[in-house]
Amino acid sequence: MHSFDEYRDIINSHLTDLIPDTGEEAAELAEAMKYSLEVGGKRLRPALLLASCEFAGGSIDEALPYALALEYIHTYSLIHDDLPAMDNDDLRRGKPTNHKVFGEAMAILAGDGLLSTAAEIVTGSSLGYCDNPEKMKNHIRAAHEIMSRAGASGMIAGQTADIKGEKLEPDADLIRFIELHKTADLLTAPVRAGLMLAGSDAEMLDRFTGYAKDIGVAFQILDDILDIEGDQALLGKTPGKDAEQGKCNYAFVHGLAEAKAELHRLTSEAKEALAPYGNTASFFTALADSLEIRKY
Repeated sequence: MHSFDEYRDIINSHLTDLIPDTGEEAAELAEAMKYSLEVGGKRLRPALLLASCEFAGGSIDEALPYALALEYIHTYSLIHDDLPAMDNDDLRRGKPTNHKVFGEAMAILAGDGLLSTAAEIVTGSSLGYCDNPEKMKNHIRAAHEIMSRAGASGMIAGQTADIKGEKLEPDADLIRFIELHKTADLLTAPVRAGLMLAGSDAEMLDRFTGYAKDIGVAFQILDDILDIEGDQALLGKTPGKDAEQGKCNYAFVHGLAEAKAELHRLTSEAKEALAPYGNTASFFTALADSLEIRKY
């Protein structure tokens, strides 16, 4: 398997390859789409998809369009999250947010463009295997996995609960729903989709799903912690927004000490799910450890 840095380099070298030609009349749309893609990022989700596919014996070349589609979806969600009607952020990854550069209307369209392009990519990739029914089935399953977890019963449901939660007393059940859908769904999707592309067996899919959900929930809990005690220079965005907007933050309900304990428990549980694979799963266990101590 490749290292995380190698997966990230693969993604970055092809990042805008699948952005469609919008024509001269809509050139600003493509510019806005590329702007938010190219301001940086961990590339965690596409790297997980490539690594999961490769772990199960699949092809990185086959998986790459799906990895790019997933990064397009993640980027669209950030553009929309930053809008004044949602989180109202001026900075993303240390740079002005999309609407600060291109205006609110173009930022909305850039997000729409990235999402619809992702749908085009995964459906188009599936159609490329019409002469191989088994492989086509794997591709369709992966496409559905990504789009459904990014959709109204997945990430968008979590974002909805996050917004509605601003008007509610912080509640542990609501926070859990937000963690599972706003964040964990888009970390579970790449792992499951990558395995599906490779034709993974049911046990591997089940164990890696548990791993992905755990690191996904842990990721959101650490985001909640960093919003309280993170460094703006490292975060690349303004901390303290959760308190300012009255968001349902895990640490507000359970306290910082309990949040950090739960972060560690989930990380340990994620690694334990992959114990049967021993050192062959070291990419994923090491990644879980690195996510637990991230500063941004």
